[in-house]
Amino acid sequence: MTTDKDQYKVHAEPYYQAQGKEVQLYEAAYRNRLPVMVKGPTGCGKSRFVEYMAWKLNKPLITVACNEDMTASDLVGRYLLEANGTRWLDGPLTVAARIGAICYLDEIVEARQDTTVVIHPLTDHRRTLPLDKKGELINAHPDFQLVISYNPGYQSLMKDLKQSTKQRFTAFDFDYPDAALEATILAKETGLDEAIASKLVKIGQTARNLKGHGLDEGISTRLLVYAATLIKDGVDPLDACRMALVRPITDDADIRETLDHAIDATFS
Repeated sequence: MTTDKDQYKVHAEPYYQAQGKEVQLYEAAYRNRLPVMVKGPTGCGKSRFVEYMAWKLNKPLITVACNEDMTASDLVGRYLLEANGTRWLDGPLTVAARIGAICYLDEIVEARQDTTVVIHPLTDHRRTLPLDKKGELINAHPDFQLVISYNPGYQSLMKDLKQSTKQRFTAFDFDYPDAALEATILAKETGLDEAIASKLVKIGQTARNLKGHGLDEGISTRLLVYAATLIKDGVDPLDACRMALVRPITDDADIRETLDHAIDATFS
């Protein structure tokens, strides 16, 4: 019979290429059950890193995609009305605290600040989660760890973490890999020839140089993987690049023309 822990385990090794000491440093944080914050641009590998570490440590992983409509009840749980009365249903944060999972709150700045404060007691010496509606205080399982992520490029006065939250976490700064490593990642992830992968990375870097000059975000490693996947499947590189690298990130005609020219020049 599948246990709660088993259903949240990452059973297959996710492909992850380390850029520095992040794997060893995360392991040290986990050994001491320190909360971890992962910061970096869209599609640079934050979620893949957390998934990889859960697999490496053989710990269950519960991921929550945060959004502005998420309430504290969505995290900790609520009473449900049924034919025979009410029944309490644990939220993902509560499940993680009970079974000793890594709880990953992805893009936490998207959640309302009055929602994120519920994580505070879990991120200091108390390691507790009060369920006020239920009148229960949960002492987190010894294996429990809290991990959050967000993109600092999108932070603003209205969408940033309070210092009282930030200073409860250790932190990693993530960025896109250097060109050679990113090409290797594309080749290993998709099976694409590394020479073609290098051309995709060159286009990606062109777009990243436009950040702040017409683009809010550059082309992510994730989108480069999409383009590589299409090319590996036999799609013409020009079509694959326009479909996966340009059309998703901008509707601005001038920016599209600039990137289309870069694609033509790279694959001509």
